[in-house]
Amino acid sequence: MNQVLDALVFDAYGTIFDVHSVVTACDVRFPGQGKALSTLWRTKQLEYTWLRSLMQCHVDFDQVTADALAFSCRALGLEADEQTLRDLPLTYHTLTPFTDSLAGLRAMQGGKRLAILSNGTPAALGAVVDNAGLNTMFEQILSIEEVGIFKPDPRVYQLVVDRLELERERIGFISSNGWDAAGAKAFGFTVFWVNRGGAPVEALGVRPDYIVNGVDEVARLVGG
Repeated sequence: MNQVLDALVFDAYGTIFDVHSVVTACDVRFPGQGKALSTLWRTKQLEYTWLRSLMQCHVDFDQVTADALAFSCRALGLEADEQTLRDLPLTYHTLTPFTDSLAGLRAMQGGKRLAILSNGTPAALGAVVDNAGLNTMFEQILSIEEVGIFKPDPRVYQLVVDRLELERERIGFISSNGWDAAGAKAFGFTVFWVNRGGAPVEALGVRPDYIVNGVDEVARLVGG
């Protein structure tokens, strides 16, 4: 790669951590419905972040996650009691990291500056990172709560520039979410899109600089 990057900034949910590792917990409460619930839950979760940003009606990601779960249960005809609606969102504190993300992060540790930029709340991000044993990996864990609006608003990506005190051209951004990759590229980051599912590039007028199958491939591109 030609770019000289001083820092690598990672999305958390879906990039480092598998959001669908909640399927098991969903299946325990709703046998045979875990996959369907996880899929709709994630879809509504993202939709609500975008809608709330456009509506200028911000709540934190914990509330978005709870609201998306409640809607998804109703939509699927699942009877969820208050305890279930309180407990299932807490599975976001114990999401399983992808194997490739663990390998890639370990390969990059001690090299470039590493950080996280996520829609998650500071407490939830701290919990999931600590649970995975990655708490010493990152220089900073940045939450959109500092600016009060969700990705892909440019103010979120500007937070990285401000906190790391680097020019945007010196920052690499890694995300598995195509819409997030597009937002980061439009902002001016060098973008690595982790395309594990072989999806097409989003038709938003920008393309990621690199398309990889896993975070471990990012490590090889940047030299570990």
